[in-house]
Amino acid sequence: MTSIKTIFGAALILVAASSCKNKVAPEVKTIDNQATAQVSKEAQIANPNAHFAKAEFTINGMTCAMGCAAVIQNHLSNMDGVKSAKVDFDKKLAMVEYDDAKVNAELLTKTVSSVGKQYEVADMKTVDTFSEKE
Repeated sequence: MTSIKTIFGAALILVAASSCKNKVAPEVKTIDNQATAQVSKEAQIANPNAHFAKAEFTINGMTCAMGCAAVIQNHLSNMDGVKSAKVDFDKKLAMVEYDDAKVNAELLTKTVSSVGKQYEVADMKTVDTFSEKE
């Protein structure tokens, strides 16, 4: 009886040990998003026929600089056709420079709203230079 238990235990250990050898760890790749974004920005800017416009607008509903303003700025910056975007949490102001052939006011508003339902765009206007309100 003891020998059967020993054989059964050894067989169980052997099966468990051999089944773990075939597992393959997933391959992890790291991509530098900043470098990728910079390359795409340079490609957009390289278009000699692009006409860039500037828009300023208020964003209501932001509650913090990192979780709200920074995330909205990131979404706006990554839009196809946007040359630059800055969201100032203290002023509740967004300043975006964009290729007007690819981006319009409606698309900017939709992008801000897609970040969160609580964000509301107001007072959108096209400007020649960004304001320096204090």
